[in-house]
Amino acid sequence: MKVIEIEGKNYKEIIDSLLDRGEDDFTEVDGIVYKILKDVKTKGDRALIEYTSQFDKVDLDSIKVTVEEIEEALQIVGDEFIDILKSAKENIALYHQKQLQNSWMTNDEEGIILGQITRPLGRVGIYVPGGKAAYPSTVLMNAIPAKTAGVPSIAMVTPPNRDGKVNPYILAGARIAGIDEIYKIGGAQSIGALAYGTETIDSVDKIVGPGNIYVARAKRAVFGLVDIDMIAGPSEICILADGSKNPKFIAADLLSQAEHDEMASSIFITTSKDLAIKVKEEVKKQTESSDRKEIIKKSLEGYGYIFIAKDVEEAIQISNEIAPEHLEVMFDNPFELLPKIENAGAIFLGEYTPEPIGDYFAGPNHTLPTSGTAKFSSPLGTYDFMKKSSLIYYNKEALRKVKDKVISFTEAEGLTAHGNSIKVRF
Repeated sequence: MKVIEIEGKNYKEIIDSLLDRGEDDFTEVDGIVYKILKDVKTKGDRALIEYTSQFDKVDLDSIKVTVEEIEEALQIVGDEFIDILKSAKENIALYHQKQLQNSWMTNDEEGIILGQITRPLGRVGIYVPGGKAAYPSTVLMNAIPAKTAGVPSIAMVTPPNRDGKVNPYILAGARIAGIDEIYKIGGAQSIGALAYGTETIDSVDKIVGPGNIYVARAKRAVFGLVDIDMIAGPSEICILADGSKNPKFIAADLLSQAEHDEMASSIFITTSKDLAIKVKEEVKKQTESSDRKEIIKKSLEGYGYIFIAKDVEEAIQISNEIAPEHLEVMFDNPFELLPKIENAGAIFLGEYTPEPIGDYFAGPNHTLPTSGTAKFSSPLGTYDFMKKSSLIYYNKEALRKVKDKVISFTEAEGLTAHGNSIKVRF
């Protein structure tokens, strides 16, 4: 990791490069994605089977996961892991229940009722990466907020392995989360199926869940026809700490994100030069014993930095400019500093709140804004699976009191038919 002592604004260029990582020319990828989406729209299930054969190297007789396959998966993962999934589900559900938004009405003036009707979306699609990887946590984090919001219909898509089966841990997560409609398709073709619908898969109102660049660009392409959660960038972590903190803890947490992929960003900001050196040494030591050390080395070489700030205020200022996906605050008084932290996807307070507790178990969602978007966006939540309608009621006398004001608005904008819709009532 590169160590930089803060002098004025010498960190600005580095932060800009971190926020821009992954901003490539997608012309070639988009061309492939658009062709796949067009084929799915016109050929339906046939396109899904053909692309699964081409990309996943498996010929499917049926794209829908059967009840028998789910039961087999539960046997494979075992009761102990199922109990862990259930515990995580309980934490996630309890947290997301607090995000529920109610409908409301007011009658502050005689003859006028105003309000807001809040309802769940009708149908949601969840994409879960598959193949060699297994992310049951992704299943829980996307499905449980939708379930909590009251979404009545949820479809999950995930790529099959070479045997034509879905990873058993993913299926176990789906069962615990309450998803029964699961399809063995992945890539851009699965996004097309969720957006347009096919003979087997009904279209959805919103698509959520992470995926590779083809999935991300496909989600972007169908946005507008359906809603999406976000276009997530590479993972990132920022850690703030004073000189008294344990360098082993800090190094381990930095590596927990660096192991994601070569473009993951790991940033440590401290007020102690001595701790900066110790963390750098500890990162090197722990990297050598990591199972994914080659990925970690590339990640840290490209996007790993240690900043030495003159004081706590400067450290927080830099963090706010980064607006990290994950922010760990390892100061003695983290709750006192909390009001100064303006931009972060998730905030982890204290030495014994490592980032992975949020990824898997604590309850808050691990689908978080990246690449600086925490300045204006939020973690995935129950509110993302709800829609709102405004409610307006005026009786005749209430409308009479304001009709001339409304008509003046319409005349100022040259929309006389609007004004006439008021006039004809009197």
